[in-house]
Amino acid sequence: MKEHNLLPLLPLYAVMPAAGIGKRMASDIPKQYLKINGQSIIEYSLQPLLEHAQIKQVVVALSADDVWFRELPVAQHSKITIVIGGKERCDTVLNALKTISEPARVLVHDAARPCLTNDDLSQLICAQTNKQGAILASQVRDTMKRGDSDGLIVDNVERELLYHALTPQLFMLSELQQALSGALANNVCITDEASAMQWAGHGVKLVMGRSDNIKVTRPEDLQLATLFLTQQQRITTTH
Repeated sequence: MKEHNLLPLLPLYAVMPAAGIGKRMASDIPKQYLKINGQSIIEYSLQPLLEHAQIKQVVVALSADDVWFRELPVAQHSKITIVIGGKERCDTVLNALKTISEPARVLVHDAARPCLTNDDLSQLICAQTNKQGAILASQVRDTMKRGDSDGLIVDNVERELLYHALTPQLFMLSELQQALSGALANNVCITDEASAMQWAGHGVKLVMGRSDNIKVTRPEDLQLATLFLTQQQRITTTH
């Protein structure tokens, strides 16, 4: 019998760190505010979180000088709370977590990851329990190479058990706070929330998600995201 049937799950919150500027996009505005078919990337990223019945609140962490988010219609949504982020992603997520005043589960989703589907989100929520965290992930399909500082191949990497870490990533609030705080205090390089949890000794479950759940990082990613959103019928094309 699954733990879901034995213990009531804690309330579920979502956090969206949106304080970055996305230098690799070479844009005048942060990448999460670039438009796809007239709607900003961050609005697409927020949509499944705001629509999901189990998510109680969505905390959006912004840069102190952000002048874009509050101009979006979604900023007035009753589920959204705004907080100021920090210097690094860890600081930003921690600032958002501090606004949650009850024992809870919390998922963290990238602001520039607009193609998350409702099905993948529900699958992640169902897989996570009060005892174990979980992240969406997709299996590596290509041949993997390890290079050196001169750009030369030095090794082949077995891809069978390699995965792309996606978001959302879902954990217990108290455990995530402790892991992020501890990693910061020890100057540990943290690339995502799961890496902080692993450093703190917690097991993290891989939940197979769709490979089209891409993060918009470079200009060419906008075209891919547009294609995927169209295929998901979240935007429609007109002729």
